[in-house]
Amino acid sequence: MADELVHLDVDRGVGTITLDSPANRNALSAQLRRELLAALDTAIGDGAVLVIVLTHTGPVFCAGMDLKETRGASAGEQGVMEFPAVLERIWTSPTPVVARLAGPARAGGVGLVAACDLAVAADSTTYAFSEVRIGVVPAVISVTVLPRLAARAAHELFLTGETFDAARAVAIGLLTRSVPADELDAEVARSVDMLRRGAPGALAATKQLLLGTPTGSMSERFAAMLELSAGFFAGEEGQEGMRAFAEKRPPAWVVD
Repeated sequence: MADELVHLDVDRGVGTITLDSPANRNALSAQLRRELLAALDTAIGDGAVLVIVLTHTGPVFCAGMDLKETRGASAGEQGVMEFPAVLERIWTSPTPVVARLAGPARAGGVGLVAACDLAVAADSTTYAFSEVRIGVVPAVISVTVLPRLAARAAHELFLTGETFDAARAVAIGLLTRSVPADELDAEVARSVDMLRRGAPGALAATKQLLLGTPTGSMSERFAAMLELSAGFFAGEEGQEGMRAFAEKRPPAWVVD
């Protein structure tokens, strides 16, 4: 039986998903993709999980698709056919997802980073959309990457495949922030703590709001937002949050 390549650990409301295939730089092999999708499903479906952290073992966060598996395969056999489900699960997860990077990301690995709500990295990490340099296209990951990146940067980096550093990744919108390596865990913990203070239902609805595409006239949009807002003010979470504020105590959803 093959060793497990993805681990899920739940502690105090945090579901930590760890990519653990350092021998191939956490490349997106068929086994790793299957296990990552299963771990995401389990964490998202667990009501005790308020925040998900996506991290890794070894010196590389994720090197992209496993090229040893894809060489010689036909279009219908390529693993990229199932990768969209992984990216979509992260992107649409009602539970906030934080990427923690202590090492570089390439190609599909950058797609994972972009799919997460927050991405915190060591300032020594590097990134590249290396697809064009091996004769392929960054097509699938563009769905999560392009909404994050400044347009000029996307054109330059997708077309050249040039490696860029964490400071540039923050500047163009790929990363939330970068910190010295010895401060990484503390910064991730700070971000997680901030997210854990939010009510689960309110976080899920806010994420839908952030990912939605505005439609209708301004008056129609205001009407829809007023209905959404009023529902949460009158709802169980809103009422508990206001009681907790008045009573100067943490709301019920905050896990000590």
